[in-house]
Amino acid sequence: MFNISDVRCEYKKNPIGIDVVRPRISWKLESDHRGVVQSSYQIQVAEDQDFVRQVWDSEEVKSDQSIHIEIKDVQVTPRTRYYYRVQAWNQHGEGTGWSETSFWETGLLNKNEWSAEWISSPSDLELMDGTQSPILHRNFSLNAPVSSARIYATALGIYNLQLNGEKIGDAYFTPGWTNYNERLQYQTYDVTALLRSGNNDIEAMIGNGWYKGELAWSGAHSHYGNRLAFLFQMHVVLNDGTEIIIRSDNQWQAAASPILMSEIYHGETYDARLEQKEKTWKQVEVISYTKDILVAQENDHVRKIEEIKPIALSTTPKDEVVLDMGQNMVGWLRFSVQGDAGQEVKLIHAEVLNKDGNFYMDNIRTAKQTNQYILKGGEKEIFEPHFTFQGFRYVQLIGFTADQLHLDNFTGVVLHSDMEPTGSFECSDPMINQLQHNILWGLKGNFLDVPTDCPQRDERLGWTGDAQMFIRTSTFLMNVVPFFTKWLRDLESDQAEDGGVPFVVPNVLGKEGMGEFPPPFSSAAWGDATVICPWTIYLVYGDERLLEEQYESMKAWVEYIRRQGENEFLWNTGFHFGDWLALDSKPDSYVGATDRDYIATAFYAYSTSLLQKTATILEKVKDAEKYAELHSNIVKAFNEEFVTPAGRLSVPTQTAQLLALMFELVEGRAKDRAVEKLMELLKESNFHLTTGFVGTPYLNHVLSENGQNEAAYKLLFQKDYPSWLYQVTKGATTIWEHWDGIKEDGSFWSADMNSFNHYAYGAIGDWLYRKVVGIDMDEQHPAYKKSIIKPLPGKGLTYAKGKLETMYGTIASSWTKRDDGTMEFEVTIPTNTSAEIILPNASRKQILESNYPLKQSNELSVTDCNNEVKVLVGSGSYRFTY
Repeated sequence: MFNISDVRCEYKKNPIGIDVVRPRISWKLESDHRGVVQSSYQIQVAEDQDFVRQVWDSEEVKSDQSIHIEIKDVQVTPRTRYYYRVQAWNQHGEGTGWSETSFWETGLLNKNEWSAEWISSPSDLELMDGTQSPILHRNFSLNAPVSSARIYATALGIYNLQLNGEKIGDAYFTPGWTNYNERLQYQTYDVTALLRSGNNDIEAMIGNGWYKGELAWSGAHSHYGNRLAFLFQMHVVLNDGTEIIIRSDNQWQAAASPILMSEIYHGETYDARLEQKEKTWKQVEVISYTKDILVAQENDHVRKIEEIKPIALSTTPKDEVVLDMGQNMVGWLRFSVQGDAGQEVKLIHAEVLNKDGNFYMDNIRTAKQTNQYILKGGEKEIFEPHFTFQGFRYVQLIGFTADQLHLDNFTGVVLHSDMEPTGSFECSDPMINQLQHNILWGLKGNFLDVPTDCPQRDERLGWTGDAQMFIRTSTFLMNVVPFFTKWLRDLESDQAEDGGVPFVVPNVLGKEGMGEFPPPFSSAAWGDATVICPWTIYLVYGDERLLEEQYESMKAWVEYIRRQGENEFLWNTGFHFGDWLALDSKPDSYVGATDRDYIATAFYAYSTSLLQKTATILEKVKDAEKYAELHSNIVKAFNEEFVTPAGRLSVPTQTAQLLALMFELVEGRAKDRAVEKLMELLKESNFHLTTGFVGTPYLNHVLSENGQNEAAYKLLFQKDYPSWLYQVTKGATTIWEHWDGIKEDGSFWSADMNSFNHYAYGAIGDWLYRKVVGIDMDEQHPAYKKSIIKPLPGKGLTYAKGKLETMYGTIASSWTKRDDGTMEFEVTIPTNTSAEIILPNASRKQILESNYPLKQSNELSVTDCNNEVKVLVGSGSYRFTY
């Protein structure tokens, strides 16, 4: 058996409305035999499903490449569907036959295809307090059945679109949050089934969203503009071949909607009585606004992903009626209520209760997180908001009567970017499994169109540091390529002319800063997201195109650092967050004890090393040589500045040792002393971490890589403060911003900066996946074309297992400690890939006598090496006992 499956275009199955002029095709292969590799492939592209009107045939190509094969020779045209199919052959001459036919469909491709005009509600339209959302509306008639129809739409603001009373699509918060000054996404919808002969009605409701709404903590709004607008173009092909275009223009009308207020931070107020009130329609105004910035949808839409039922409804000591969802979640609460017209009910959302069991909102700061609904009366009414979301576990219910308070009337709706789940992890310890759950839900709560720091307070910004710290962990949990591709394009567009990188992307903090806040650009470990994120995407998914696309941005960042200060090989100037929220900080300080110049120079070296690797991959030979030399000089300067003649790091913190070791800045005696010092510091803290945002992601990795795996496990299993499991003992269902967000006595770390859904410390997941179950890769063969499977069992676990859906297929790794003291290890490697399996504390004899019979002696290449065994294998499933 040799099959082809999961054929995709630009990571998606049958995408419509893409603007990629040279799309890439990927597929997976399946075989019931070991060691099967692809030897050749063929791709055909046609304008029809029967492949009569072929526009390209690769013919048979001798290659084992099965991901990111670029369709170079097809001149794609706007609004066109292209069908394609793939077949492949293996080294034995066995073929797959043609895959199922797939397609991609182009969008408008360029601004010249837009004939629509930007429209806005007229300035004299009466909108309550200037906060009421407008409705834009148009009727049109079709005199024949419809063959096909596509809508292309976007907004200045966020929009909700209906056709003949039905919501169009299942996406929310469209067009998403980008750097609207430079880039604005449009969406494509297939609405063929929603149109009808005769009268039709199109309606768009527009909310402030990120475009006009309040963002950041200063109360500022209208960061991108102060007028909402809409752009719409529908192409309808009738059965007789006639094409009709319905577009936004002065034929549309506007009226006030029942949404009296809707803000990302503050929630939504909805007066259902206005649904029954006759609307006063006024002609829209056509406004002048560029179309040069329009790009097709790039990332995955925000969608309703799952629903949660509350676990309890209770009254607090302060007589507050509170729902407990049992999970810190992001989205909103849908509820049903039946009552009299004019009754007002209010839902306020919070993450935690205080130590007395009362509703607690202080850590939400100025965000109101309140949805208010005014009943129209009569039959049961069901409501959920349109243009806002909340981060919450608890909901205070106000204005409901006793007979309206039933658990069945309330449902939590979880929303986030609809990324495909790819990885799983499970082990023998329930608390570690809860930690894994918390890491996953930290991603769910904060990957809502942009990688936010937290989803509840008056912030919810795309902090660059948090993103780079967590990105490798996120690639295990879900397919994050479209998500980060879109975000990195915004980062590049927001990058300063001198190469500096904003603290947050999209950048709504301005250029000068806010109040006492520094100019929001170019902190070490934050700006380095420019380099670390595209490199990580390349490693995990083999996406060389994104590397090439981001190369100038990566280069500009490194050159920006190079120009700082008097010594081009040290970074010892400017503002830096340092080891943010580290536990070795001074009282009343958020910044850890590790010298900021030390951190800055360490990351300078790291980013330069990744830039050098990128230049090599992209065959930029002169740049590769240049940055190899720069990296060497930075490492030399680092050692001269921060390593004593005796080989001791001059900065005696956990994070300092970690960065030097993780970024390979020291060697020989200096490396040995850094490991010794790290262990000394851990013993002094009774094996508790003191690291913050910068050091924590690397802590367990460094220990495991330097012969201290048991110390890494000891840190993992700590249950008292500070530790990952301390949060679990306090009932956490997501990752916290602070190690002691809730103290032992039930009090809080602080009121002003104490998120309980803040994914950065969830980077420990990367160690669970790459070290505990051992799923990693050879960097010379990205996308897991050649895996490195090296599980590192430790005290406290009797088994661990993980799976990862890669570009080539599923990698699975699991180990179990058996009662007789032996270890059983199982691994599955995808077809068309290979792996190096490294088994610690094993011998060649044990492996060759493993209870999985070897049919042929050449199936495995087994060698002993430093008290471990290396096994080179092709694809297939293997089991070893040792």
